[in-house]
Amino acid sequence: MAPKTSVPESNPPLTPAMFHVLLALAGDDLHGYAILKEVELRTDGEVKLSTGTLYGIIKRLLNDGLIVERRERPAAHDDERRRYYRLTPQGREVAAAEAARLEKVVAIARARRLLKKAQPA
Repeated sequence: MAPKTSVPESNPPLTPAMFHVLLALAGDDLHGYAILKEVELRTDGEVKLSTGTLYGIIKRLLNDGLIVERRERPAAHDDERRRYYRLTPQGREVAAAEAARLEKVVAIARARRLLKKAQPA
């Protein structure tokens, strides 16, 4: 019996760093430096990607069809050298599947009393 998976078969598993990049782009179209800062901000500084790591991830996500480079500039006064990236529908689907998988793992950890119950916001 084949294992159940929501992630399309053509995409290899996401690394944690790749998932963080997809999460950053799930909010808005961003250029490379803004992705670095968004990941650092959302993880309270626990995840700091180097530029080399980031651009390797971007290259792979582009090749896998999970992100695309935007053609239009968001603002006239923006630096022309910046390249902006957008999550594709497939990228959003893969990120959502990974988030659901992690949610199940966290539920198991809570059931095993490794984590406290979630506190209401």
